[in-house]
Amino acid sequence: MTQKNVEVLVCTKCRRGLPLEEGETRPGQQLFDNLTAQGVPDGVTLKSVECLSNCSQGCSMVLRGSGKWTYVYGNLHETSHLDAIAEGVERYAQSEDGIVPWRERPEHFRKNCIARIPPLED
Repeated sequence: MTQKNVEVLVCTKCRRGLPLEEGETRPGQQLFDNLTAQGVPDGVTLKSVECLSNCSQGCSMVLRGSGKWTYVYGNLHETSHLDAIAEGVERYAQSEDGIVPWRERPEHFRKNCIARIPPLED
């Protein structure tokens, strides 16, 4: 069963190291838009954020939830990682504490975890 109060935060300012022409949509915004179109599991909220200060690691996102470990993932591509993101979000949302066994994580999540942050204690 999917846990409530899970958030996916996507950096929409990311350029993924690419020069952009004026008016061109940033890869981070494209990632957010594509995830919005794809949809997220019930109980999961998708939010855009201005900057995650992870600019050297491509497009970045955060998975966080009440009473769960928080994860920051990088090197995401706005089109080719959508299925991996969907799988990772689903498994994270279904976990009790946010810890998905390493072998059950999408390969991209296993290789591109920037940070793991313990839950805030009451």
